[in-house]
Amino acid sequence: MSNAEKLARMANQIATFFATQPGEDGDEKVAAHINDFWAPPMRAELHQMIASGADLHPLVIEADNHLRLPA
Repeated sequence: MSNAEKLARMANQIATFFATQPGEDGDEKVAAHINDFWAPPMRAELHQMIASGADLHPLVIEADNHLRLPA
């Protein structure tokens, strides 16, 4: 399994969890979790994956707007 596949799997698992939680801010919760627990290079790679149209959970795609990316 490639690094990109691992990141996609983890991001999709996070999104699947937050999709079951009440409220309309699932994308913000996904982004907050990723921002808190993923290293900047991981967040940057996820951002690139989203930009390239990777097959990701809709909440992951929406969370891209809230990700803290390295400068």
